[in-house]
Amino acid sequence: MQLFILPPSSHDGLQVRSQIRSPLPVLPPPPSHNAVVVRSLLTTTSMEREQILRDIEYNIFAFPAALVTCDFLTDSGTSAMTDIQWAAVMRGDESYGRNSGYYCLLDAFRDIFERGDTQERIYRDVLAGTADADFYRKKCLKAYEGGFVNGGSVQLSRPNFFIVPQGRCAESLLFSSMKETLVGQSSENVTQPVIISNGFFDTTGAHAAVAGLERQTFLQPGLSDPFPEELIGKRNFFKGNLDIAAAEEFLRKHGDRVALILITITNNFAAGQPVSMANIRQTAAIAKRYRIPLFFDACRFAENAKFIQDFEEGFSTYSIGKIVQEIFSYVDGFTISLKKDGLANMGGALCFRDQGLFTHKFSGHKDKIPIGELIKEHQILCYGNDSYGGMSGRDLMAAAVGLYEVTKESYLRNRISQVQSFAQKLHASGIPVLLPPGGHAIYLDMDGFFDGCDRAPEEFASVGFTIELLRDYGIRAWEAGPFAWEWDKKTTTERKNILNLVRFAVPRNSMTDHQINYTIAAILQLHAKRHTIPGVKIIRGAESRLRHFQSGFALVPVEVKQKVKLEVKQISLYNKIEVFTDPLPFSYFWAVRILDITAGVPA
Repeated sequence: MQLFILPPSSHDGLQVRSQIRSPLPVLPPPPSHNAVVVRSLLTTTSMEREQILRDIEYNIFAFPAALVTCDFLTDSGTSAMTDIQWAAVMRGDESYGRNSGYYCLLDAFRDIFERGDTQERIYRDVLAGTADADFYRKKCLKAYEGGFVNGGSVQLSRPNFFIVPQGRCAESLLFSSMKETLVGQSSENVTQPVIISNGFFDTTGAHAAVAGLERQTFLQPGLSDPFPEELIGKRNFFKGNLDIAAAEEFLRKHGDRVALILITITNNFAAGQPVSMANIRQTAAIAKRYRIPLFFDACRFAENAKFIQDFEEGFSTYSIGKIVQEIFSYVDGFTISLKKDGLANMGGALCFRDQGLFTHKFSGHKDKIPIGELIKEHQILCYGNDSYGGMSGRDLMAAAVGLYEVTKESYLRNRISQVQSFAQKLHASGIPVLLPPGGHAIYLDMDGFFDGCDRAPEEFASVGFTIELLRDYGIRAWEAGPFAWEWDKKTTTERKNILNLVRFAVPRNSMTDHQINYTIAAILQLHAKRHTIPGVKIIRGAESRLRHFQSGFALVPVEVKQKVKLEVKQISLYNKIEVFTDPLPFSYFWAVRILDITAGVPA
């Protein structure tokens, strides 16, 4: 497959109709939406971008977004919202105490995570302006109890739902409150509490560490195993699963130390791979047996539900709503970033089952404060009144409606199909990519990308790749490998579990095929000159937590360890072309030297 670099897209906005062409008579998913608003992009040169990169010490997180052509840094908060969400924004209520968006969001959580296909959708009356006093008394102030979202007076007496600005704030509330409770309950010389997970993403792991919780990751083996290209879109091995056997073995030895089991869906630690319903059921059974609360990091719950519908036996006839309902029936609580599978630009939440195992296990510290009241105190101190939790009333409305929009099957079909197409095009072009793709991003296998270049992990060549990509093409991606996962600070055993990846997270409803094809062509051009891509040296922030957000780098030109030769047969037998990588610092070019061979020397 031959691709040429395309001119960059002139705008980003709502996704337009797919331009995917397949040699096979396979009908792609029908379009799920039309573009109605676009945003024009600034035109910049590689020289301008290089000057800025030097100014910011080559940290791509600090690069001005307005100067990026295709931004795959994250899918968090970068979604293009739907017209219904924008209509809801106009009905946002900025009142300090109990604004309308508060009630809409609470009931949206009940609809999506508890009610399945029997939803009430009270936001419609708020949007239409038909909500009256009777509506608020009977619908919004109803004393719900027993689920994830208590209502009315029960939410006051037994709070179990907490609004925050984003997912990491929910993690902070959860782990800090757990720490305070565990310290209050325990005597001196207690062993360090443990959280078991299928994978901690960056902020999740950092918050657990700050709270003094030991992290044990048990990911199902086989994440990097080859996957047949012909099975993409037809089968899925659910590579994000918890390793049940390993988790049980740990629990048999250290079960008394385990405070929580946390399952990330989809597994952002494992390249966005989904978790099967069977694995969730098995994990829930283990948690129940050992009386350990089971929580989700539910940031991409809708994408995970779609994978279950498409690939797990017995669920093809289930609606997304019914699958989500069953998934969440097995857990005691969850954190969520509404900036991902909430289709919102801001928002998050923490909730736990009313009077469930989590409540009983963390029933209070030495002052006998119930865990819900303790979390609420922290919420109010750090983020504001529980009615808004640091969010504007407009954002609350957008997030409430976004939960319904993100669980539409037409949206999910196109969302996952676009990411899948991205991965297939790269694979067909000879670029090593982790297969099958997850739901939100594609991941380049950088060990395969640099095959034959003899690059060591401590060179952080994949960071150099992301810098080159941004400098030369205006494309931003994120290294999720040796630098981000702190290979240089790990033990020999821990290093074996660190994959060398670069993530391209696809913003929802925003990217067109033009932008993705431009990105593929750019990756191909960098692959052709991969021997010259520099490594980096950390010059600031090496010991910081979440160092990828704040470290500074210096480029380290690659040392040419051997000349790369390519012989090309000419019409004349007396010439050869020798192609080699130029060792000059920060060089991006192949040099071609014509060697004249004297007559009589064999070609």
